[in-house]
Amino acid sequence: MASAQLAFTVFFFYLLCPTSIIGLWCPLHLVSASRLPFSPPTDCRAETLNQISHRAVGSPLVMDHRSICRKTRRLIGKQAEICRKEPEIVQEVIKGAKLGTGECQFQFKERRWNCSTADKFFGRILMQDIRETAFVYAVTSAGVTFAVTQSCSMGELLQCGCDYQMKGESPDGSWEWGGCGDDIDFGYTKSREFMDAQTRHRSDIRTLLTLHNNEAGRLAVKNFMRTECKCHGLSGSCAVKTCWKKMPIFREVGVRLKERFNGAFQVMGSNNGKHLIPVGDTIKAPTAEDLVYTNESPNFCKRNRKTGSQGTKGRACNATSMGIGGCDLLCCGRGYKERQVVVEENCKCRFHWCCVVKCSKCTAVKTVHECL
Repeated sequence: MASAQLAFTVFFFYLLCPTSIIGLWCPLHLVSASRLPFSPPTDCRAETLNQISHRAVGSPLVMDHRSICRKTRRLIGKQAEICRKEPEIVQEVIKGAKLGTGECQFQFKERRWNCSTADKFFGRILMQDIRETAFVYAVTSAGVTFAVTQSCSMGELLQCGCDYQMKGESPDGSWEWGGCGDDIDFGYTKSREFMDAQTRHRSDIRTLLTLHNNEAGRLAVKNFMRTECKCHGLSGSCAVKTCWKKMPIFREVGVRLKERFNGAFQVMGSNNGKHLIPVGDTIKAPTAEDLVYTNESPNFCKRNRKTGSQGTKGRACNATSMGIGGCDLLCCGRGYKERQVVVEENCKCRFHWCCVVKCSKCTAVKTVHECL
């Protein structure tokens, strides 16, 4: 549990410092202060990642909005205002970032870069304007949008609730709007206010990339709301049918953003530095839902401190697959080794009335393959 908490702490602190929660956590022993787009507070300069990580494991800093909001002196503008007036929103921001972390790791679990947050190399990744960074920002922004909106629907926030704006009947009169719709506009707005706050009034290309990819993440939720319905009537009849708008499940959001990652647009800054334009004369301009980047990614085959690549040595691979996750691709042609491991599995499962499935625990020997 502590290691998982530490991994997320590192992820969130790299992600939001320097672009969103400036000075909340300070990776200054990994990134030269001269490369950061802000001047860190004096008391922050002496703080190391080890100190921050130790404190986070001992008391869950990133999961406690009160710990975060005690540092409002280091926040400015809209973020400081949210912390002062709506600290419970900050808690949902943290939940959303954690949701985005998990989805990133799921979507990239079979790729050479697997969105691991357990290594300090992760900070190097986020200092580069590559596809992977675009996905990280987008999925985190989507996660924050999702978490805040969901909390509204569940009645966990005083500032919002269900969305009752949709009223009336369907054109054919077969159903009517009702129920508890998700207030996606509130979640979208709070995500935008918090995630974009520190970058909105700057115009360097990294800022433009961050703002664009943050928005793409939010739209991956907002633009794909679905309609859910429920029938009401005696004996299960559908005398009255009410419908409401619900967010897509977050796994669908992750899949959609992964598709955008695969088709991401390489861009460059315009002459006035205020816009992003695609690289190549015949390439169409990216839409607001597309992911954008400026630099090509490293191949992530070998461990490289400069690029942030952890390499694939020791990664488990599929010896029978020729695709992503297969040993040929994942191991970058270096080959792989085979070893036997003992695993514990559920077995002899039986259904007991009513309504429990009980299983025994059995051990089995399995063959695993790992990259050389």
